[in-house]
Amino acid sequence: MFKLGLTGSIGMGKSTTAQMFGDLGCDVYDADAAVHRMYGKGGLAIEPMRAMIPAAVVNDEISRDHLREAIMNDPTLLKKIEGVVHPLLGQDRADFMAKVTSDIVVFDIPLLFETGGQVNMNAVACVWIDAQTQEKRVMERGIMTQEQFEAIRAKQLPADEKRDRADYVIVTDTPEHARAQVAEIVNSIRQGIADA
Repeated sequence: MFKLGLTGSIGMGKSTTAQMFGDLGCDVYDADAAVHRMYGKGGLAIEPMRAMIPAAVVNDEISRDHLREAIMNDPTLLKKIEGVVHPLLGQDRADFMAKVTSDIVVFDIPLLFETGGQVNMNAVACVWIDAQTQEKRVMERGIMTQEQFEAIRAKQLPADEKRDRADYVIVTDTPEHARAQVAEIVNSIRQGIADA
């Protein structure tokens, strides 16, 4: 089984690209979706977070807005939150891997390089678009302020650095172009598996 890390900065089109891999028969692990489950009602992160940041738990689920605000007010919280979430994610990923049937598993992990996760992958693909397009896409979603976007971007490795460190780059200028690049990557990996 080939493990492909899929990463990219906010607004680069990673979720859409992950779906394209899924459409080609790859199993896709979505780290953000796993975190959403952990933050939702009955999620595994609720009680540890309630103990650490009581204000972040609203109606028995974690409010991302309250969490973001707490981190803005106390940047040291981020490391503590990661200390809770990362082990839970590791277990969730292991449970997912136990059910995998595809020859290629794509791990959709936004902070792959930032957390050193690339060492567990056979290769890394990075979605990329220029900074102006990135900003336009995020602002058009209407879910965060310019300040919040800049804060998130500042926490991530620069997009160009992620691109330069990746084995494959997927330029997400148009869906058709992205889909063609994804197909090329999948074919190349499958050819490699066949030749091994």
